[in-house]
Amino acid sequence: MAAYGAVVSLLHNVETVLESPDDWPPVSLHKLQLQSLHQKVSFLLAFLENSTSLRTTNRSAQESLETRIRVVAYVAEDFVESKIMVKVYPAEDRSHIRDSANVGDDPITESQTSNGNVWDEYPLLPASHLAHLLIYMLIARMFDAAVQKLMVVMIQFILPVMNVRPFTTIRTLIPVTFQNLIFVLAQVMIPLTVQILWPLCMLNFVSVVITELMRMALFKGVSLAAPYVKPGEILVRTGFSLDDGTGQVSSSDEADDSEHGREELLLIMEEIDFITEHVNKIKDVSGADDWRTTRNLSSARSSSRGDLSVGSEKNVVVVGFESDLEEMKTRLVDSSLELKIISIVGMGGIGKTTLARQVYGDSCFDYHFDTRGWVTVSQEYSLRQVLIVLLDSAKILTEKMYDKKEEDLAVCLYKSLVGRRYLIVMDDIWDTDIWDAVRRFFPDNRNGSRILLTTRLSDVALYADSFSPLHKMQFLKEGESWNLLCKKVFGEKDCPPELEDIGKAIARNCGGLPLAIVVIGGLLSKESRRREYWRNLSENLSSVVTKEDDKQCLEILGLSYNRLPQRLRACFLYMAVFPEDYEIPVAKLIRLWAAEGFLKPNASKSLEDLAEEYLDDLIERNLILVSKRSANGKIRTCNIHDLLRNLCLQNAQKENFLYVVKYDNDVLQQGVNISPRRLSVHPDFLSIQSQILYESEIHNSSAHSLLCTGARLIYPSRVYLGYKLLRVLDLIIVRFFHFPAEITKLVYLRYLAFTYNEALPPSIVELLNLQTLVYHNWTFGECPVFPVEIWMMPKLRHLCVTPCRLPVPPNVQMLVLGNLHTLSEARNLRCSDDILKRIPNLKELGISYDVSSMVGLSEYQLEALVNLHQLETLKLSFKYYSHHASEFVNLPNFAFPEKLKRLTLAGCGIPWSCMTIVGALPNLEVLKLRKNACQGIKWEPVDGQFCQLKHLLLEEVDLVVWGAEEAHFPLLQCLIIRSCYKLKEIPSGIGAIPTLELIELVDCHHSAVTSAEQIQEEQEAMGNEELRVKPL
Repeated sequence: MAAYGAVVSLLHNVETVLESPDDWPPVSLHKLQLQSLHQKVSFLLAFLENSTSLRTTNRSAQESLETRIRVVAYVAEDFVESKIMVKVYPAEDRSHIRDSANVGDDPITESQTSNGNVWDEYPLLPASHLAHLLIYMLIARMFDAAVQKLMVVMIQFILPVMNVRPFTTIRTLIPVTFQNLIFVLAQVMIPLTVQILWPLCMLNFVSVVITELMRMALFKGVSLAAPYVKPGEILVRTGFSLDDGTGQVSSSDEADDSEHGREELLLIMEEIDFITEHVNKIKDVSGADDWRTTRNLSSARSSSRGDLSVGSEKNVVVVGFESDLEEMKTRLVDSSLELKIISIVGMGGIGKTTLARQVYGDSCFDYHFDTRGWVTVSQEYSLRQVLIVLLDSAKILTEKMYDKKEEDLAVCLYKSLVGRRYLIVMDDIWDTDIWDAVRRFFPDNRNGSRILLTTRLSDVALYADSFSPLHKMQFLKEGESWNLLCKKVFGEKDCPPELEDIGKAIARNCGGLPLAIVVIGGLLSKESRRREYWRNLSENLSSVVTKEDDKQCLEILGLSYNRLPQRLRACFLYMAVFPEDYEIPVAKLIRLWAAEGFLKPNASKSLEDLAEEYLDDLIERNLILVSKRSANGKIRTCNIHDLLRNLCLQNAQKENFLYVVKYDNDVLQQGVNISPRRLSVHPDFLSIQSQILYESEIHNSSAHSLLCTGARLIYPSRVYLGYKLLRVLDLIIVRFFHFPAEITKLVYLRYLAFTYNEALPPSIVELLNLQTLVYHNWTFGECPVFPVEIWMMPKLRHLCVTPCRLPVPPNVQMLVLGNLHTLSEARNLRCSDDILKRIPNLKELGISYDVSSMVGLSEYQLEALVNLHQLETLKLSFKYYSHHASEFVNLPNFAFPEKLKRLTLAGCGIPWSCMTIVGALPNLEVLKLRKNACQGIKWEPVDGQFCQLKHLLLEEVDLVVWGAEEAHFPLLQCLIIRSCYKLKEIPSGIGAIPTLELIELVDCHHSAVTSAEQIQEEQEAMGNEELRVKPL
């Protein structure tokens, strides 16, 4: 359930208002009301935080309660935001609150409404047993003369759900047409349940006429689930007491806004009170002591970082694949010279990709193949993206290639493979079209090249090569399943004897499917090792083992989701935002999670740190996979198995958390009648997105996020931006010729990413809540300049640009970006005290200097960088530096901040003798020296430096002699040397470094490669099997 995220988001909004000055944000609500709301919702949050520990005997009842919490949180949040919007926007500009746009083909004409309130002719509704009653009518439909059309319209909205009918018919004094309508609906539909009605109303804007409700509890849920007034609708309210039963009808357009707001808030409070009563009953049943205990346990579990190595990709556990691995290795290196296609076939989750990765990464192929490439194709493939990924794998992709046409990219790929022995892995192929499209780009060099395919479909594999035998994956045997489960849960430890019998039953009920075993193992590794908990899970698993393979797997994975801690559920569901098999940048994912509002703030941690912990937790539970790591070992990209993504997507759409818009949705045929919190739009859909989404109900939805993720679009595309409550707008793959003026109206935006080739307008300052701004240029023209108003956006945390000039701030001392942590890439940044003191908490900084446009380096005051005391990552590059190198060398008092952990230098021309300045940095873990970062032919490091360095890259430097020894880099793990043509030898002392795991040489002198191979041989002779040498 996404209830936890919804409640956290609501609390964050309310706290923002309560903690802000009285004049901002302007809200038409009294703060005492908001304080009361905050107190009540905080109680529900505490309940949700412990709900996974409070085991109920009725899972559906617990889900129903969480659904109610989620719905009321969404309603309350939209209500609070609407009150802010009412003040931010004048009445004449409130198109997102009350718009006069058409609804369907039956707009209300002026003559239909010019004679006063259309409801005046109808008598009062008898409902003496109710405190309040809300009735929503599609007024544009109601006043059509054709009763038959009215009934058809209403039925087409409701009937597809096949489980809706009104509780009772409306009786006294209601026009005959309405009586007939209710009668028809009552005859064709089965009885309604509250659990079904809530998502129905929230998702479909269905107008349901309800009266004579016999239970107040049911009424409260229904009334709050009903959507707010939408374009073309009218709200009819009857207000009366339980005592006298009198009522009064009024139009929402005539109701006083403040009175209306108080009544709506009262209804929300009443629903929260009702839910709270149920929560208290659950607490009473569980016991007060249990409640406190589970709360403490939950807190401890969320903060504990113990035993996190189990399940990480560094210690990949492979069980039952030994013979498969040996067979694949044999087939890849057999004596046949012609190009061969080898296919691995099996159902989802059976281990096809795992086996392929084991083969692909085996060190025995480092020398056998000249080049290797991996691309994951998936169902929603793009030929252009496939080519780009393969070019990237071949290490010849450049930034300018992104603008090339498909045929040009194909030629580049073909030329890169001609004459070379290559191994290409095409993972997760679903149809033959993509194979037909790429096959001709793989030359048969008659040198033993191989292509490895993984697919669920045997006919696709046979189509690629009908003569080569298929490698069909088999289910794990019982013993193998138990062995894998033990390794995932206990690592190298033994299973406690009291859990062994139940554990074997759990492994057996996973049906031999590795993915299911790994996910369940991840769940058990994070939960209590109590016998009753394991028995409960075993019983749940046994109920699904008789189902079909795919359905059984999804059911098993669903059990893991249902038992996730509440704090992780929204993060997990969010993975459905990204396309299938998409490689997700972790930095982007973390910033998106932080912007969405479903992370509970922690006084001792930033939202980014909290998001990183949650990501680690999901990885340890084997729900998210690590794709790549950065030089310092941190996760750079991740992905999710397509079966788990399907699980995310199903639950996300069911809970109204997310809707994915793409070509195969019904939206293209009949529009969408939903109100999702988030929209993920497939790139291919953008060309018609504006028209379709506007014509559907979705354009009036309370969407808080709009993301378009996938392959970068070559040509500009129109995008509908009429969602006034957006917090996240990710259109980085979309190119804009002109700045979309609608963006500056999105005052709730926290995350904005887009591609635009001009300078940003000063109106960007209107986005006062913006935390992350990602702004890319799509041509290589003149570098744009940020407007000076950028200094007036105090909530900015990440400013990611390619590249852009930062203006000199106004002479106003109070303009400080104290929250800014990331600034990249700033062009020709003047590091004056006046600028640096306005970004005091910067942690990551990228600066590039175009020397051809500079008068002299001294005016940029680079020596002042030492005053950025929080800086951990610095990228400093100079282009066309050669004529000015001596000026850089003579910079007085040049130094780096002591907290620096990652340093990249390019074009600086620093003498190797001055590298002692860098070597003295006490926390430096990663050093990358690119493109003449240093001058000279000899580097003699000194003892006692680079004490924490783990990763060293030398690229395009003129080094000839390198006198390095073991003591100079005592903790080095990875050494990469690229295009250093003059370096003839890798120092033998490098091999003696006990922590060294990899020496990679790319495009280097053959004698340097030979020396590296000799180092590896010497280390193997001494029993060191860990060191790998990779010549590329």
